[in-house]
Amino acid sequence: MFHYTVETSKTLDEAVEALQAELKEEKFGVLWDFNVKDTLQNKGFDFDTTYRILEVCNPGEAKSILEKNSLASYFLPCKVVVYEQEGQTKIGMPKPTALIGFLEDSELNDQAKDIEERMAACMDKVAQ
Repeated sequence: MFHYTVETSKTLDEAVEALQAELKEEKFGVLWDFNVKDTLQNKGFDFDTTYRILEVCNPGEAKSILEKNSLASYFLPCKVVVYEQEGQTKIGMPKPTALIGFLEDSELNDQAKDIEERMAACMDKVAQ
């Protein structure tokens, strides 16, 4: 599966706040918090589902990966989506290992696996 998703009983805003704190512990910062619903509504489109797409980056990891293969820039920064579906808050991400796998570089695969595990652990903590 190309993604990792967890559910939480937290509200969407609570989940985003808790996720930002957990990611910070792993030295990931949120570069951008894109509120899809608000943006679409501001552009005149009815859209009732709340989605927040977080662009997440660990600068040291990004530098290291980009120095090894500039094509990795197609996958950076990492995305984490927090959304509501059928009354449940969900937190998901495309797996870094799935994305970096397109580059067929075992060294990058190992690095992506470590990043994926750390980000998934943050998501798991928020889901509790």
